Amino acid sequence: MSEPQTAAPLVRVVLFEPEKAGNVGNIARTCAVLGAELHLIRPFGFRLGDREFKRAGMDYLEGVTLHDHASWTAFQGTLQPGARVFAFSTHATEVYTRAGFQRGDYLLFGPESRGLPVWLRDALPRLKLPQPGGGRSLNLSVAAGVAAFEAGRQIEGW
Repeated sequence: MSEPQTAAPLVRVVLFEPEKAGNVGNIARTCAVLGAELHLIRPFGFRLGDREFKRAGMDYLEGVTLHDHASWTAFQGTLQPGARVFAFSTHATEVYTRAGFQRGDYLLFGPESRGLPVWLRDALPRLKLPQPGGGRSLNLSVAAGVAAFEAGRQIEGW
């Protein structure tokens, strides 16, 4: 008898070298609400036990499947063949609403102060959040929330 297959999470939010505990806590709350996984790739600019992280995540942290990866290489080693990883960047040309998200996709975001490094974003399909009013970029937790909810809308048809 084979083991039962578990359904993939709605999406997987991946934060590459996140710097701010509050942003990560807010993203953890979003993941809990959506039933999404949260993957964190070290190094971080904070400790997971930081008060700000816990305060932002509130009691939602118990409902989050959190994966802590030592490096990008370690994270890559966990990917199944055919896994789809989308890099979100202000340098992208394709708008995130046209991505055609599928259950289990990975949504990758870079650190708050610098975004994804060129070597990483150029190796992956890139998506952007339009900024018709201008400005450099959205706050990381806002961008991740907007993208994750759009993925959910595409996948579940909300």
